[in-house]
Amino acid sequence: MKSGVRQGARPKRTLRYDEAEQRSMAPDFAANYRVNLRDSALGRRRGFTLVEVLVALAILAVALAAGFRSVAQSADSATALKARTLALWVAQNRLAAAQLEQPAPAVGERSGTDAQAGAAFSWRETVSGTPNPAFRKIEINVADPSTPDYVLAHLVGYVAQSRR
Repeated sequence: MKSGVRQGARPKRTLRYDEAEQRSMAPDFAANYRVNLRDSALGRRRGFTLVEVLVALAILAVALAAGFRSVAQSADSATALKARTLALWVAQNRLAAAQLEQPAPAVGERSGTDAQAGAAFSWRETVSGTPNPAFRKIEINVADPSTPDYVLAHLVGYVAQSRR
């Protein structure tokens, strides 16, 4: 009988060198695996490089700048369209007033200011004769008082002279 081993009892299982080494390396294995994965082709493609991020940001900045410019132009166009519409209404009101005027407006120029929807406008009327003496031509220019040389609306109409 061998010493230390009872008969009939199962001998204790001893670990082989390979198994013992693997178990002792188990905590390090995961760390080594992550390092190896980082170095592999798949690991390198997990994120974006700094150059890729900067290129993407540059493209995004150009696109956003173009978008903001488009929105700003649209807002400016809407404001200009509103001013032109109100100026045309002022001109139409001036022409209607001239058509109702008795006697018909005299040949010459006159100017003034008028307000439409809370906005101030300056107008200038030029009354001239026509080949037919029964009618007079009226040209009306309406502008913003701050920029009187920039005409927002131009309207031409004809007024019948009253018969006496």
